This record gives sequence, C-alpha cells and structure tokens, in this order.
Amino acid sequence: MELRQLHYFVTVVDEGGFTRAAERLHLAQPGLSAQIRRLERELGHPLLDRSGRAVRPTEVGEAVLPYARAALAAVDGVRQAVEEFTGLLRGRVAIGMVPGTLGHPMDLIGLLAAFHERHPRVEITLTEDTSDRMLEAVRRGELDLAVAGLAEEPPPGVGHQVVIDEPLGAAVAAGHELAAAHGGRGALPVAALAGHPLITLPRGAGVRGVLERLCAQAGFRPRVAFEAATPRALVDLAARGLGVAVVPGRPTAEGLRVWRLDDPRARGRVALAWRSDGPVSPAARALLGRLRTAVARVDAARAAEG
Repeated sequence: MELRQLHYFVTVVDEGGFTRAAERLHLAQPGLSAQIRRLERELGHPLLDRSGRAVRPTEVGEAVLPYARAALAAVDGVRQAVEEFTGLLRGRVAIGMVPGTLGHPMDLIGLLAAFHERHPRVEITLTEDTSDRMLEAVRRGELDLAVAGLAEEPPPGVGHQVVIDEPLGAAVAAGHELAAAHGGRGALPVAALAGHPLITLPRGAGVRGVLERLCAQAGFRPRVAFEAATPRALVDLAARGLGVAVVPGRPTAEGLRVWRLDDPRARGRVALAWRSDGPVSPAARALLGRLRTAVARVDAARAAEG
C-alpha cells in the first residue's frame, strides 16, 4: 500500500468520479483507475462502487476513508513540522473571537501582524461568533484557536488560559428607579434585577450564560429587552434609560450609575482556547505559543501595578 494510492482513493471519493479526480490530480484516467484497483486487490475488497453515475465508496470504502484521510493528514503534519524547524513554517490557522477582543491590552492585531511578517506562508483567518459556538468549533477542530467568553469551564478536550476576569456589574441611567432604590450601595443583589428590562450580550455569550444561571438560582427568569454584541454598546443603551445593562468591569459614562453584582460567581471571563486532545498544526502551535506568552506578560504587568 502506498500513500499516493490512498491520496488517489480520497480524491476520487471527494470528486465523485474518476474523470474529475484525474483532472484534479493531473493524471491520465486509466492510470488512476489502475492504481485504485491495485489498492483494492491488496486489501482484498472493492473500495468504490462504480455501478452508478457517480462513484461512491462501498461499505468497506466508507470504513477505510477516515483512516486514509488521517494517514494523509499525518504525513502533511510531518512535512509541516520539518518546515517549522527549518524556518519554512506554512499552513493555515483559523481563529475565532468575541466582538471587542481586538482592543485587549495584549494587542492581538499587533501579534497577528508580527506572526504574519515572520511566517508569510501561513494563511490566517479571523472570524467573530458567539462564545458557545466557537468553543464547540475548537473542540471539533474547525477552529484552531478562539478568544471566547466562559460561562463555565470549556467542554472536554479544550484547553484554555484566562485573558480577562472581571466582576459583573449592573449599569443604569441616573434617573432609573434602581438608582433611587439602592442609592450609594456598593453592591446590588441579583434578585434586584427581577422585573426590570435587561440589556445584555446575545445568547451564547459567556456573560449571558452567567447572567441566566444567576437569575435562575435567584428564582426568576431574566427579562431581556435589548441585546448588543459589545459591552460598550450595552452601556450606551443603559445610559439612555432603556434598561439595566449587565456588563463586565466598571464602565463609565456621563449620568451612569454602576453597581457590582453581589455574588462571587458573577464574573465575566474571557479565555484563549485551543484543542487539547487532537492534532494541531505546527503553525497553530507556533501562534498559540506567542499568544499565551503575550497573555502572561499582560498578567504580570497588571500584577506589578497592583
């Protein structure tokens, strides 16, 4: 059995036939067919059903297919690992992030630009999505890395390093009834949010998950009136009297009253996440190392200031 035969087999399956596969591989179709038949003879079973208009894998072929793909991916990983150590790092890194992350002190934009300058053959893709979906995409291997909010611990198979960990607060306009009822108190009970129109991040965000869990434990369902993608937008809506914004940190705006939520579990956490129990490309490992070092430096600087 040869790796090229496995490559030919996978390509025929992906293309649904020998003609398109031969064009993609730049081979003559008779030669491609001969190599596949040689592989089938060696394995003792037909791998492809040629009886229909489209070529499909047989039952045995379906069983073999994931192993063939894994073997080809492993060989590609070996090549990339060698190139990494010879300064020829290449490949693709898919990153997901929650909106607003680019303004973090670790300077994600600068880190990506520096990485691209050093490894111009690495293709970097950047997308924004909800935290829940991104963490699941990391677990499945669809994303290499993600900067995502945490409502709880990440799913199994996902490693993480906390980037931001701030208490959650409630913010209202100065004329809001909560401002009159709670005055200058330093903390607000979660139960005080019951019945008020709330302004929060979309479902699937880490902060939203924490809020819903705290409200359920306090015996009520949150009345979400407005959703926005970034904490700054939540604050702007609250400052205009549209409800109570639940936000991480202690935001400031003219005419805004802010309290910390009186529950130690009311935290807004954002973490750098990666797949911990599956194959990760050398390019993704190299970028992950840079990002983790940057996070550690920011944490050290904050500790020194504090």
